[in-house]
Amino acid sequence: MSVDTAGATKQESEVVREASRRRTFAVISHPDAGKSTLTEALALHAAAISSAGAVHGKGDRKGVTSDWMEMEQDRGISITSAALRIDYDDRVLNLVDTPGHADFSEDTYRVLSAVDCAIMLLDSAKGLEPQTLKLFDVCRARKMPVITFVNKWDRPGREPLELLDEIEQRIGLRPTPMNWPVGIAGDFRGLIDRREGVYTKMSRTPGGAHKAIEEVLEPERAAEVEADAWVQAQEEIELLEALGADFDAESFLAGESSPVLFGAALPNFGVGQLLEAVVGLAPAPGPKEDDRERPRAVADPFSGQVFKMQANMDKNHRDRMAFVRISSGRFDRGMVLTHAPTGRPFATKYTQAVFGSDRTTIETAYPGDVIALVNAQALAVGDTLYDGPKVSYPPIPSFAPEHFVVARAKDASKYKQFQRGIAQMDAEGVVQVLSSDVRGEQAPVLAAVGPLQFDVVKHRMEHEFRAPIEASPLDYSVARRTDAESAPALHALSGAEVLRRRGDGELLVLVHNKWRLRVIERDHPTLFMEPLLAGGVDEAE
Repeated sequence: MSVDTAGATKQESEVVREASRRRTFAVISHPDAGKSTLTEALALHAAAISSAGAVHGKGDRKGVTSDWMEMEQDRGISITSAALRIDYDDRVLNLVDTPGHADFSEDTYRVLSAVDCAIMLLDSAKGLEPQTLKLFDVCRARKMPVITFVNKWDRPGREPLELLDEIEQRIGLRPTPMNWPVGIAGDFRGLIDRREGVYTKMSRTPGGAHKAIEEVLEPERAAEVEADAWVQAQEEIELLEALGADFDAESFLAGESSPVLFGAALPNFGVGQLLEAVVGLAPAPGPKEDDRERPRAVADPFSGQVFKMQANMDKNHRDRMAFVRISSGRFDRGMVLTHAPTGRPFATKYTQAVFGSDRTTIETAYPGDVIALVNAQALAVGDTLYDGPKVSYPPIPSFAPEHFVVARAKDASKYKQFQRGIAQMDAEGVVQVLSSDVRGEQAPVLAAVGPLQFDVVKHRMEHEFRAPIEASPLDYSVARRTDAESAPALHALSGAEVLRRRGDGELLVLVHNKWRLRVIERDHPTLFMEPLLAGGVDEAE
């Protein structure tokens, strides 16, 4: 064996070993289910931070680490995704936080393309909500393993067996509880580990800013302390055993069953158990198929895909950052990669690991890791970077927008800043930017899944680019993909307009409403109009 071959084999072994230590996952939920609070609590239990914050902090509690944008801190919502890297128990956890608001579901879709597992967060009082269902559809389409965490058990809510039945009936996912609460929702006493039979009693710390106080009790002592609540929990566990609701690794990894854990993120109840479940159950990175459906093994030369662009995370530097999920190989800072769409070299001199607003330079990374490339003007969402043999991963689809406005600079003298800012919003995927020769570059059309996206654009245009804009609504609610042959005829029809998407040059026809769309389809069946993605799955009529 040659020295070079021996060296390559050694590095491949290192990559496989390091990849097996990685767990890359996201938290999906309906707004207000407690996603950002859970993100903080997980980081706290992994000892990545000393105290957890809440979305609505009080006393000496700080704001949410992952919510770095000023607008997020002002409104108490998550509107961008953030990558949190945590070292825990000889594992590297890459927690990719996602926007909680439904208007930013497209950003969540992009994040789900970069993870291997998802935590489905449910509010104990509300159960499965519309946004949760949409995001689960994305996970199901990708056959992604899902761990369920029933949150807010410290508040009044529904019966645990009722929640399990809803999961199975509404989304066809067989729930397999890993632990079980003692005490009804609103009277949370502690948790029974179903596999070990161990009962952990939990007590709240002041303000919930630190780990909950946990006390392990023997069954006899637990029965004495918890009385009727203990008896009820034991009866429910016996019922689960009779139903065969036990964890099965094969069905979990196939996306057919979901381990369920109960807890409350705000007082940090049950968060440690959830963290252990992620470490023990979530899959490590595996081979990824390229755009020709050929698997690229984790030990193959470096490859990764951009799943998010974000500008101006550092107010002092006004930089542009590309978040890349590594799919294969070892990454070393400074290596020169190939940009698949253009074939041009891309230098990686400035590479960081990002923890909310905090950054550290990263020298080496492996499959499953999320790295942030600084000053990445040449990159866009969906782009592949690689070393060695050429590879290109499937593009990350865009959602079907339902809201449209015409953007104009309030101050004509700020036109250059206006153009730069709009281009940045487009590159990041904050909105889709559409244009046409008729409207001109000074009046682009902004297209979004939800109207709150326009508030983000207006806020950032004013505060980051010093180019305040006016956003005038357009009377369209449906978008379809079309082609150059059909575009002239469609554009001439009443209630329709054809524009070109700046990012990829694709032609879209905007139509007033679905009723008008049906009329056009009926009267002009030969014209090409194809649905885009809606909510992560093919748009239904």
